[in-house]
Amino acid sequence: MQTILGAGGAIGNDLARALKNHTTHIRLVGRNPKKVNDSDELFPADLTDPVQVDAAVAGSEVVYLLVGLEYKLKVWRRDWPPLMRNVIMACEKHDARLVFFDNIYMYDIGHIGYMTEETPINPPSRKGRIRAQLVQMITDEIEAGRLTALIARAADFYGPGVRSSVLQEMVPNNFRQGKKANWFASVEKKHSFTYTPDAARATAILGNTPDAFNQAWHMPTASPPWTGRQFIEAFAREMEVEPRFMVVGKFMLRILGLFIPIMKEFVEMIYQYDRDYVFDSSKFEQRFGFTPTPYEEGVKAVVAELPPRT
Repeated sequence: MQTILGAGGAIGNDLARALKNHTTHIRLVGRNPKKVNDSDELFPADLTDPVQVDAAVAGSEVVYLLVGLEYKLKVWRRDWPPLMRNVIMACEKHDARLVFFDNIYMYDIGHIGYMTEETPINPPSRKGRIRAQLVQMITDEIEAGRLTALIARAADFYGPGVRSSVLQEMVPNNFRQGKKANWFASVEKKHSFTYTPDAARATAILGNTPDAFNQAWHMPTASPPWTGRQFIEAFAREMEVEPRFMVVGKFMLRILGLFIPIMKEFVEMIYQYDRDYVFDSSKFEQRFGFTPTPYEEGVKAVVAELPPRT
């Protein structure tokens, strides 16, 4: 059996579909999980409760940790470390291999312009320090010989039907409402985005490749990356609207945060948009012969799944 902790999110549904190629028994765990495949086992659970996590992991060969906590620093500080501890303890008890779906927040700011699996961990943000702590928890257990795990790391992501993509919120969703697109810091900087169906397929492949464990992998991501302006213009062409946009800097984000609390959470992350952000996934592509979905195709797929214009 293979188990998804945090089913139903941006990656979870696609991962459940992809796992059908590797296993006949898939368990979906979350507060209110819903079937993706007819044969899926649904397991409602609160992953902050160690007893419920233990029960959710029991009987699993591979566990995928895809939880997406509310995007607030205080929530991350409060919930992420104990949640990771619960999952690690359960995986060790039940001899399950762990696949942790991660981001790039812990990477050194000086290396954002070209990121590989060997990029130094030196987080420049408070959220990044939490992510680095989680990775260290996993690494310590691997090195102690108590855990078999891998880290599947993605850039910022986008994909059909995704509700938690900054790119989709800033560009096509604004266009759909007759508004200008938004972009952080500069539209002239390159920014890699990982296509969620690609990330899900890759995560399933890694979880079912024994020699892929005990290391980090970058999820397949199209290259070369586009600039913000290129993304804006591509979505505008596909949606048949004018490529109008507004650049939002750190000062404006702070002002917006007075009225829209979530905007305050992006202030410390704006460094990812004021310089090139280039994510290299050649390790995975070469190992598995995988070609990432080109941005042109990804944009078309996202637009095809958008709700009607308002």
